[in-house]
Amino acid sequence: MKRIVKSLAVVVLTIGSLTVAQAQKVAHISVDSLISIMPESKTAEGLVIKHQKELETQVGSMQTELQAKYEKYMAEGSTYSEIIKASKEKELQDLKNRVDEFTAQARQDLQNKQQELSRPIYEKARKAIELVAKENSYKYVLDTSTGVVIYSEPTDDILQLVKKKLDTMPAAIIPGAAVKSVPPNAGGTAKPTPKAPTK
Repeated sequence: MKRIVKSLAVVVLTIGSLTVAQAQKVAHISVDSLISIMPESKTAEGLVIKHQKELETQVGSMQTELQAKYEKYMAEGSTYSEIIKASKEKELQDLKNRVDEFTAQARQDLQNKQQELSRPIYEKARKAIELVAKENSYKYVLDTSTGVVIYSEPTDDILQLVKKKLDTMPAAIIPGAAVKSVPPNAGGTAKPTPKAPTK
């Protein structure tokens, strides 16, 4: 009787261990690597660079104006009366403040633009990871690119599986980018167009 109970306990423990092992199926992926191979990332990067150049042109124009006014003030300053001199100095200080303020706003604006353009890309990547995780019964997927994982036992890298999944999904919509045609197999098999009934 003891032997039967012992055997039964071993079976229960073995089944329990297998269940826990299956419930803890873990994978890892470098989200940064995934994002870098997505074609939408190149599109977004191009738009960010274009926006950055526009902002730099504006800052450069303001700095050129400030430099020109400063040089004129230095060349002619000795001929100004005190009231005109004070007025020119205030004008220079106000213009410098405007340049500094615009430069700070431009930095923030560029950061906001990067976030706006990368949001749909990260959302598409997250969705693809989620789909692959569900299809392959992973309970956890760790992002190795964040450096958050200090230790983990060997897990499956699902980068290639997610890359394949991305190929079947429509392109992420990047604000301000030209809309490209979606590959014929994106998102699944296209349904045939119904024909109009013939009389």
